[in-house]
Amino acid sequence: MAIFCWLAAPAPASADTIPVNSAELRIDEGEVLLNAEFEFSLNPTLEKGIPLYFALDFELTRGRWYWLDEKVAQTALVYRVSYNALTRQYRVASGLLTQTFNSLEEVERFIGRITSRRVASADALTKGAKYDAAVRLRLDVNQLPKPILINALASREWTLASDWHRWSFTP
Repeated sequence: MAIFCWLAAPAPASADTIPVNSAELRIDEGEVLLNAEFEFSLNPTLEKGIPLYFALDFELTRGRWYWLDEKVAQTALVYRVSYNALTRQYRVASGLLTQTFNSLEEVERFIGRITSRRVASADALTKGAKYDAAVRLRLDVNQLPKPILINALASREWTLASDWHRWSFTP
């Protein structure tokens, strides 16, 4: 007697890139703060019970003519997004912070709008010097469950990321 097992892979998160609407740095009370806005949408993949991880990556560098660029600040923020079928709510966890949302649109808005996120100390910057800032938001497929990870690595449909958005900043 033969037993056959069939594993259906869930629908991908999205095949689109994440556009960056805006990004800026400001200094307030001795801290360098990031404000950024991304526009993206997810399909109901979360309702299948698969947690998704999104990473917000930020880099601040200062160019040097005599050597490689100096990396002044580098930070990453990871969001874990899951769906609870019993309560019909989405849960977003980042570090010790956990919030629940009733709709996928609220989750997209929460992850896509970064407001006053501390990325560096103002003491680490030289006043009047030119710095290059870069930010991106991406789906971290490496944290998917192993059966889905194999499918995600082999498929371009699981690629959901913004390009590095770069701009100049002078304190």
